[in-house]
Amino acid sequence: MRGPGGRPVLDVRTLTRVLFERLAELPPDAPERERVRAALIEVNIPLVRYAATRFRSRSEPMEDVVQVGTIGLINAIDRFDPERGVQFPTYALPTILGEIKRYFRDNVRTMHVPRRLQELWVQVSGAMEELTVLHGRAPKVPEIAASLRIPEEDVRACLDAGRAYNAASLEAAQEHEGGLALLDRLGYEDAALAEVEHRDMVRHLLVQLPERERRIVMLRFFANLTQSQISTELGMSQMHVSRLLSRILTRLRTGNSWED
Repeated sequence: MRGPGGRPVLDVRTLTRVLFERLAELPPDAPERERVRAALIEVNIPLVRYAATRFRSRSEPMEDVVQVGTIGLINAIDRFDPERGVQFPTYALPTILGEIKRYFRDNVRTMHVPRRLQELWVQVSGAMEELTVLHGRAPKVPEIAASLRIPEEDVRACLDAGRAYNAASLEAAQEHEGGLALLDRLGYEDAALAEVEHRDMVRHLLVQLPERERRIVMLRFFANLTQSQISTELGMSQMHVSRLLSRILTRLRTGNSWED
């Protein structure tokens, strides 16, 4: 690799190896250790950003995810042993991803999702990115399932779980709904529903009344006529109307059939 002015520079892997070798040479209390450690962090930040791109479909700002991933990078630097013969990126990437996944699991998700689906979401998300690049479009569920060799039902469940990070506020305005809050679009309890059963019972009892008595009830309680007006309407005395009403109401209250 060449830097500004054509000067040769070390590639990231080689520079990382050199810095770890230098870190191993320094005593624990050497002031230079912090500078070497800081250089290792800076050199490997692109690895953190690469890991963070796997979570770009989440609602969290990417810089926040990178900061969390950087904590995983620092932990990997502090624990890495070059003598084991493993490349640092190979060792560090699972640690970085684990830190980010733990962040989403413990600090972001407000809805409980089974751990199996949480872990599967990482695979599905990665497959979606690869297939998007391969086909130049968003992949379909069958394509994701075929790529990961898992049932389509698991992919659909995983996609739903992957989006279930925050519960929507009922009072939050929805832009695509003209500014209406979710609460404004929900159904409400109709107070008249409590009377449905009563009205049905009354209707059942009324049909059992003889025509004249049923008409008296309708005029009194539905047309709101007085007993005097009913007597005029039906051509009978007000006293007779009063006695009939009393008798009718007694029958209706007890639920008994009408008997002459």
